[in-house]
Amino acid sequence: MEQSFISRHPLIKDVTSIAIFVICVLAGTLLINNFVFRSFSVIGPSMETTLYTNDRLIVNRLPVTLAQLENKTYIPNRGQIIVFKNPLFSQGMPDEYIVKRVIALPGERVVLKNGSYTVFNSQYPNGFNPDDNNHGEPGSPTSGSVDEIVPDGELFVSGDHRQGNYSLDSRNGLGTIPLYDVVGPVSLRIYPFNKIRTF
Repeated sequence: MEQSFISRHPLIKDVTSIAIFVICVLAGTLLINNFVFRSFSVIGPSMETTLYTNDRLIVNRLPVTLAQLENKTYIPNRGQIIVFKNPLFSQGMPDEYIVKRVIALPGERVVLKNGSYTVFNSQYPNGFNPDDNNHGEPGSPTSGSVDEIVPDGELFVSGDHRQGNYSLDSRNGLGTIPLYDVVGPVSLRIYPFNKIRTF
């Protein structure tokens, strides 16, 4: 009985098996990165004292993926720390993705006065402090002055280091963030190892 071509050429069989394995690993990595989770490093002081430069974060892509599958727009929760594509990014800039905290949602009025935010919406016509449920983060007074309504389909975000110009955010030049630019909420800090935590 005549052997098959592959049986007569075991080297080709081995090379083919390795190539198929590598292709499967690459495809799996792309699928996980796009639809399950992504990893990002923090650069700069804008989220101190919650996050520091070189902190390694895991961003949960599943809520965004599920919303897309349901043909809906993903809207993060107020107070969540999110990663999003920098709306001001252009080739050659270092900050293609940015990490900030969600302050106000589409259609809400956000006021920054006397060092703190107040958000007004239909549920709270007299306003509330969006930082009240952030477990003491951020801890510093917030610089600047704002009184605006968040456009439909966008978010008002702020860094946690809010004194001076440490954080470029919706208060001072970044503007509101389109929902379609949101990568997802930060779910875990995996590095440094002595500061691993969930969010």
